[in-house]
Amino acid sequence: MSRSIKGYFYGILAAASYGMNPLFALPLYSEGMSTPSVLCFRYALALPILAIMIAIRKQRFTLSVKDELVPIILLGLLMGFSSLGLFLSYRYMPAGIASTILFVYPLMVALLMATIFHQKITSLTKVCLAAAMAGILLLSVNGDWSGNSEYNYFIGISLVILSSLAYAIYIVGVNTETIKKVPTLTLTFYVLLFGWAIFLVQILLGEPFQVPSNSLMWINSVCLALIPTALSLVFTTLAIQNIGSTPTAILGVFEPVTAIFFGIIVFGETLVATDVCGIILIMSAVTMVIMGDKVHLPLNRIKKLFPSKRK
Repeated sequence: MSRSIKGYFYGILAAASYGMNPLFALPLYSEGMSTPSVLCFRYALALPILAIMIAIRKQRFTLSVKDELVPIILLGLLMGFSSLGLFLSYRYMPAGIASTILFVYPLMVALLMATIFHQKITSLTKVCLAAAMAGILLLSVNGDWSGNSEYNYFIGISLVILSSLAYAIYIVGVNTETIKKVPTLTLTFYVLLFGWAIFLVQILLGEPFQVPSNSLMWINSVCLALIPTALSLVFTTLAIQNIGSTPTAILGVFEPVTAIFFGIIVFGETLVATDVCGIILIMSAVTMVIMGDKVHLPLNRIKKLFPSKRK
């Protein structure tokens, strides 16, 4: 098997495994577990898995107190808030639609880079932003905004957009020179450790805390920590090493596809025509932004075929 084929295979596995979050979280919700409890166990069970991976790879466990500790604490809080927003949104809207809206984070990264670092927003990015907003609108047009049914789209969409924004800020922070020096597994270990503190504080402040009470709940808790967390990270790293960041990011489209698939097959969620159109708009817009220059070049060639008549 060639290196590129392996890379694409790992990229698909990385995205698909992360898309399995609802598959293991929703059954825990149905058993009465609170969101902080679910996330507390997700992070806690993932930490020893990552520690073993770090030991096997012989990467460093230590952080520089002067340069690395504070930025990584902030990154951990961002990751924790992003997880909290996404998992809370599952309670207010179909998980597949929530996962699709979360996928707009690359567009938010582009906006943040333009706002903070004054990078130019290309015409392609503007078009894709408009397409993504139209996609979100189509996904929400048939939702219940009143809260009279089991879903409340106003709360759900608000939570998942905040989740996406927190993750976009995290992505920008990870790309700073100081953080780039920290090994990936070590960074992820401490990000999860400090993110875990958010759920512990919630529980200490009175949020209900439930321990899995039967074997099926423990299986779902362990799978939630192993597959969408630890294994997704490993597959992402392997994909980047074999085919690079951009193709790996494009393959991220399999994340919402997986969540939608399990939402329909396992949990009986339904999609109407406007939902499908919205999903296609968002996925297309994000993919085009990630591809960047690979899209700009052919578009510019097409534009040159129709020169302006103005002199």
